[in-house]
Amino acid sequence: MKLKHLIVPSLLAISLAACGNSETKETSNKAEKTEQVVPAAPELGTFGVALTDIDEAVKPGDNFFEYVNGTWLKNTEIPADKSRYGAFDSLRDRSDDNVKAIIEAASAKEAADGSEEQKIGDFYAAFMDLEAIEAKGLDPIQDDLARIRAVKTHNDVAALMGDPTMPLSAPVAGWVDVDAKDIENYIFYLTQSGLGMTRDYYVEDTEKFAEYRAAYVDMLETMLSEAGQDDARARAEAVMAYETAMAEVHWAPVKRRKKELTYNKMTTDEVMDFAPEFPWKAMLEATSLDDQKQFVVRETDAIQNSAKLFADTPVEVLKDYMLANYIGNMSAYLPKRIDDARFEFYGKTLRGTETQRDRWKRGVSQIDGYMGEMVGKVYVEKHFPPDSKKQMDELVENLRAAFKDGIDNLEWMGDETKAEAQDKLRKFNPKIGYPEEWTDYSTLSVDRDDLIGTIKSANAWQFNDMISKLGGPIDRAEWGMNPQTVNAYYRPSLNEIVFPAAILQAPFFDPAADPAVNYGGIGAVIGHEMGHGFDDQGRQTDGNGEQRDWWSESDASGFKARADRLIAQYDEFEPLPGEFVNGELSLGENIGDLTGITMGYAAYKRSLNGKEAPIIDGRTGDQRFFLAYAQIWKGKYREDSMRAQLNNGPHSPVQYRTNGIVRNFDAWYEAFDVQPGDALYLPPEERVKIW
Repeated sequence: MKLKHLIVPSLLAISLAACGNSETKETSNKAEKTEQVVPAAPELGTFGVALTDIDEAVKPGDNFFEYVNGTWLKNTEIPADKSRYGAFDSLRDRSDDNVKAIIEAASAKEAADGSEEQKIGDFYAAFMDLEAIEAKGLDPIQDDLARIRAVKTHNDVAALMGDPTMPLSAPVAGWVDVDAKDIENYIFYLTQSGLGMTRDYYVEDTEKFAEYRAAYVDMLETMLSEAGQDDARARAEAVMAYETAMAEVHWAPVKRRKKELTYNKMTTDEVMDFAPEFPWKAMLEATSLDDQKQFVVRETDAIQNSAKLFADTPVEVLKDYMLANYIGNMSAYLPKRIDDARFEFYGKTLRGTETQRDRWKRGVSQIDGYMGEMVGKVYVEKHFPPDSKKQMDELVENLRAAFKDGIDNLEWMGDETKAEAQDKLRKFNPKIGYPEEWTDYSTLSVDRDDLIGTIKSANAWQFNDMISKLGGPIDRAEWGMNPQTVNAYYRPSLNEIVFPAAILQAPFFDPAADPAVNYGGIGAVIGHEMGHGFDDQGRQTDGNGEQRDWWSESDASGFKARADRLIAQYDEFEPLPGEFVNGELSLGENIGDLTGITMGYAAYKRSLNGKEAPIIDGRTGDQRFFLAYAQIWKGKYREDSMRAQLNNGPHSPVQYRTNGIVRNFDAWYEAFDVQPGDALYLPPEERVKIW
């Protein structure tokens, strides 16, 4: 049972894009303020939009995404080390460069043992020391491989899977979060786990997925050969058969989204009776969770059936399963041939990525994952102007006011449900830029000469830090992302919207940009995260974060009718021949996008105080707003990456996050004179408006 990051977009929190790390708080280190100068001119163009990206040959009403971004799309190649590239990715590259400079500065200091500089510098140096990694070979992991080979029983297997120092997958995993129906307490959530690929890749009968399956067996064979197993091919096929059987009983992503199905509180005894074939006692003891009185079980019958499969699978197969995923999970810290073999499958085959990222970039990601706030506080000092936080505070409150008006003016919602919605909106807790208190890493140890040992102890540190919250007070100050992360999220259990410093840059936010641009960019992002509090799943929690039904029956029906229309629209989008967007899987994000543009636009109009917006470079205020909105979604995918997005990602591809949204918005039609006959045109009665 391994650590699940606190922010899991499909489970606990809803993020703007598919990325993010999680850390939890120990003791307080007050955040320091920065002294930065607001730029005199916007970073992009004359008012904040890169007009050079526009393709005037494309009619806005036919393809607004390509109209705004078409020249960029034609002239931009996806970097060889990426499976997709766009506005988010370019900012992540910038963040990586900035964090690298912070790491190198820390490394250059004569640091005291146990200091943050020592931990950053030694961790990074150990990861970058390829010569030492090659020289040691597999020697540093031989003791762990021997532990796996030594298991005799299913109890032994479960105990080893539960060891926080062992990087092993298991049929069940979990994390700590606020109890959705007892919001003053934390609880441990249990979820289905154990697969090396997306569920559909195992069970769907398509030519492409068959290719993925064959390549996966090849990788398993390589991992088992590296682990020293004879007859690695036959063993790999047996592991694949076990994982396929698990995939067949796992819930599909659409079902896993449903709050009403995934909250099943049980006592520890009830969990053991519920799935008696699994050695719960052995695993819970290994994870130090044996004293827990209650758990929340998510995918009930999937966990039951996975327990039966576990019991029916020979220990020898489970040993090979553990050996293969141990080698794979530790590949980044092992000789290059192993690292490359894993990338060949997960990077090239599944995502279409041509080359590994530079080692230093991967080192930055490691630092971000294990000690992100340690570098995050330096990042804030150097790269986040105080005025940006001030402007964001104002934008959030303007969006909140616009949302309040929107709820008041809903014709389809009754007064009692409106009152509950207003209460939830009023209780939104915005967090902007960086945490007020930083994570305490004083008990995290780093050994320059023992990379494997450092990784194992860091994994255990993270897991133990997480479970230490059980039985304690709710920490409302914690952040689930680092300041240097280019993303944002809504967390239902705390009813909070969070915007790390790194996303508060152009094209999302620019202190010197025209207000229309900031409302169309970060304003729509703010509205998007607020919208998650009122999407098909977020609407099932109240202003305190408690999961309860606060809707009248008629209002719930009205919401569902509108949501179903949005599902139907997105089901028609076909980014790859014969492969469509899943409107139900992406519903929460699509509602977030639609709410984001609605509230961003309403807040922008409020900000004008009844005045007419100026014309700038021949563009009206409304045009600038929509140009900015489309600009934040510019991006392109490799085919395999697009396929992965369609099958497992909750977000629609970026072209539909633009075109699929604006075509439902009346003001866009007026701004660009979109008429019947244009490809994106929808008759007014077919346009979806929810909030």
